[in-house]
Amino acid sequence: MKSLKNHISLIIALFTVLFSVQIYVAVDRTIEAYENRLKNDYSIIVVSHKALTPAEFKAMDSLIERSESIATDQVLERLKGEMTKKNLDLLKLTLPKFYRLYLSRFPTPQEISKLQKRLEKHSAIERVEGYAQTHDTVYKLMLLFKDVVQIFSIAIAAVTSLLILKEMRLWQFQHADRMSIMALFGAPVWLRSAVLFRLAIVDAIIATIVLCLAFFLIEQYGWMDLLLRTVGISIELFDFINDGVRSLLIALGVSIVLTLTIVIGNEEEE
Repeated sequence: MKSLKNHISLIIALFTVLFSVQIYVAVDRTIEAYENRLKNDYSIIVVSHKALTPAEFKAMDSLIERSESIATDQVLERLKGEMTKKNLDLLKLTLPKFYRLYLSRFPTPQEISKLQKRLEKHSAIERVEGYAQTHDTVYKLMLLFKDVVQIFSIAIAAVTSLLILKEMRLWQFQHADRMSIMALFGAPVWLRSAVLFRLAIVDAIIATIVLCLAFFLIEQYGWMDLLLRTVGISIELFDFINDGVRSLLIALGVSIVLTLTIVIGNEEEE
């Protein structure tokens, strides 16, 4: 029963490490998806006193993906009853050209500022509106959220690693007699510690399976998907192939490295 309790403790500790890493990965994917959504929704308004082609806009900056003209027909239609046809035609000729620019990716506030200055240097462009203040606020909130999750995940992983180390020391004490007998018969260190490595590897595999089951249940109930869709985002929280393999490698790496730390430390004491 005591041995089973130690196994459960290590499995829970490894699961906590894997879960915190996967949460960070899911947050990173969410932010990337949100950036793509903002990229599609975000645009820069340009006012020009002459017509400009999409090729001319692309030549100004590589960040510009495409451009589209903003029609002024609705404005002229409203004035049709208030002005003569001659004055409307004259107004149509003198009215500035309005364009909406879409970018190839979600820019940083610094990139928006540089792009705005570069556009304003063009002789035909009279005004550029990049909505920098609103964009800057959204972008900084996203980066703050990502940094908070990253720090939180690192803190959990560090504390949990110490707990794993403590559990492995308990394993070492439980198998101390067996390891001492094997040492008397001249068994090498790796053979004496084989039982510790075997237990660590088995628990790492079990912790990975538990993680996969946990995210399977989360996806089955679909409450996270529903929450993300309310803000127009749809992502894969857990890829059972790529994320599963990565989680297994992390669990095995943490278990083996900490076991080696215990074994090497014990060898130095002897």
